Amino acid sequence: MSRHFENWIDGYLEYAENTEPARIFHHWCAISAIAAALRRKTYLQWHTKIFPNMYVVLVSPPGGRKGTAMGPVQAMLEDINIKMAAEAITREALIRELKNSTESVMKDDGTVEHHSSLTIFSPELSVFLGGSNNLQLLSDLCDWFDCRKKWEYRTKNMGVDTINGVWVNLIGATTPDIVRSALPQDAIGGGLTSRIIFVYAPGKEKIVHYPFPTQDELYKRELLVQDLENIAAMQGPFKMDEECFKHWYNWYEEHEKHLPFDSPMFAGYNERKPLHTLKLSMIMSAARSSDAVITLRDLNRASSLLGAAEAFMPRVFEGYGKVSDSDVIRDIMNVIASVKVITFGELVNKFLLDTSKERIEEILDSLETFNFCRRVIKGRDIVIEFIKKDPQAPNIEH
Repeated sequence: MSRHFENWIDGYLEYAENTEPARIFHHWCAISAIAAALRRKTYLQWHTKIFPNMYVVLVSPPGGRKGTAMGPVQAMLEDINIKMAAEAITREALIRELKNSTESVMKDDGTVEHHSSLTIFSPELSVFLGGSNNLQLLSDLCDWFDCRKKWEYRTKNMGVDTINGVWVNLIGATTPDIVRSALPQDAIGGGLTSRIIFVYAPGKEKIVHYPFPTQDELYKRELLVQDLENIAAMQGPFKMDEECFKHWYNWYEEHEKHLPFDSPMFAGYNERKPLHTLKLSMIMSAARSSDAVITLRDLNRASSLLGAAEAFMPRVFEGYGKVSDSDVIRDIMNVIASVKVITFGELVNKFLLDTSKERIEEILDSLETFNFCRRVIKGRDIVIEFIKKDPQAPNIEH
């Protein structure tokens, strides 16, 4: 079946143009919608089967229009009968919904394969997670991300039940403050957060005084739903074309040499970025065609989208592990005195668990006053240079 749009994501962005949420939110909601439509029926054969499920969490301060961004794709998925979990649900009920989502797929060899594919839509992620004490659900989400062929769980009566072909896709929304309250500190850096793409925007993109859909937008929506149904009909393996396969070697080498983050809290994400990139490359391919071929263009767009999200990802966790201000000042001074030269971005990344970017700027203002260091602009970077030969911690008022 032919598509109405050359690329579903681009078509969706056109459709959502007259709305207030940040464009990056619309972009990742469209990605999540395609993932939800594909379900476990498609995969990329790598060292193991890689499935196109993703965990995406939109993050902004209150009033950032996160729920507004999520609403249209949720409605479209409902129109094509994609199974989705309730927004507020107990762990036991969620497992029951996952088990009840089982579908059958006829493979090319005539055999039937069962899969349990479920998308979680949660505009209030903290409600869904049930607070930082719900460690078992956090553990379950880690297991489900990996799409085990069989997932076993213990029932209330202490029996063991099995769900075949687990596949869970998640799109949620929250604020930075709630991230800190909903996720225990030991979950940051690995575990669940390494499996999540946190997409940050500082607020809504624009003001739309009359957000009523035009006839043209309603027509585009109808065509988008038809194309999404076309995507949902896909099944079987994705394959990389020869050009993309050759380029992957260089991409992976470059990733290993230049990890996106140097903070320990993103160590798990660094390790999983190649996996995220492959999942997203499948989605990029499905967005433009049902041929299930991943091209170099798909890989490059996937990599570019992740890079754009990574640029603001540290804002989600600023000040997460706050320590005393005097300790932060001392540690910043020690780092500057030790390395002699450091970019502002590198300094922020090192201390984003302990304090905010704004507070680091205030500390640097004070350190410059005491002639401890200086900030200079070099190209596109702000560089901090150590200038005090015998550093003694100044008594900084704060």
